[in-house]
Amino acid sequence: MAKGKKVTVIGTGNFGSTVAFIMAMNGTCHHVVLRGRNYDVAKGKALDMSQAANAARQHTIVKAAKTPADMADSDVVVITAGAPRTPGMSRDDLLTMNAEIVKNYAREIKEHAPNAVVVVVSNPLDVMTYVVLKETGFPRERVLGMAGILDAARMAHFIYEKLEYGAGQIRATVMGGHGDTMVPLPKFTTVAGVPIEDLLDSEEIGEIVKKTRNGGAQIVNLLGDGSAYYAPAKSTTVMVDAILKDTNQIHSCAIMLQDDYGYSDIVSGVPVMIGAGGAEQVIMMALKPLQQRRFKDSVASVQEMVDKLYDLKFFDN
Repeated sequence: MAKGKKVTVIGTGNFGSTVAFIMAMNGTCHHVVLRGRNYDVAKGKALDMSQAANAARQHTIVKAAKTPADMADSDVVVITAGAPRTPGMSRDDLLTMNAEIVKNYAREIKEHAPNAVVVVVSNPLDVMTYVVLKETGFPRERVLGMAGILDAARMAHFIYEKLEYGAGQIRATVMGGHGDTMVPLPKFTTVAGVPIEDLLDSEEIGEIVKKTRNGGAQIVNLLGDGSAYYAPAKSTTVMVDAILKDTNQIHSCAIMLQDDYGYSDIVSGVPVMIGAGGAEQVIMMALKPLQQRRFKDSVASVQEMVDKLYDLKFFDN
């Protein structure tokens, strides 16, 4: 591991705190900076995590950011800030509320951490990734949205529930936007290398796909006053680790498409190779006609929300 790696996590709620805690526990970076609205809360959580790191015999130091300048020299900045979904609220409802929050933090990153790779996890995920790209002006490789890893993990869990075997050996693949229009890909989903189409019938796979699309909403409804954060936080640190360790692992992430899968100038989830520079390469897969149509619908759904922001004159340029 390269010495002195630094990660800033923006947002000190359940999600951001859990991302920072996992980073402190796995020791991939030397410094974790917590940036939140309330400095005392951030400082208290940072102290707690630093002490936990000592208990785990890790070298990671967690500190609270007093000013935006404290994120300087960050290798990765994770944006988790924003209002969480509540029961009955769609990701679209969060659009304007979170776009303003994310825009302000994007400007801080541009000024104080201009060389960082940005991982966006605020919802609506794909649109917030678009906002960060527009506001920072960073190349698309350095602004990625975390969604596909989480959606794939949820799909893998529901496959395990159906099969009752294969835990830890299930590799699911999901494309498209994060939400109701995501495109799970059974063709590229395996259990210990065996395609799930050989293990489950089309009706069972359809049921799993439906559960995957509703995976986040199910947890929101059960919790009653919040949204999921353990699985999203772990999925986020998988991306951060791939960047810090320069692994060139392939994960589905939200990225600005530039003539990828037939689309340009819109953000959607596609398989990418992740390394030190962020998205080192977009991986092209052969989609079936139905998957192509679903991906088209997913892209259109994101475009609709982006258009709403333009209609509201949200972007200055």
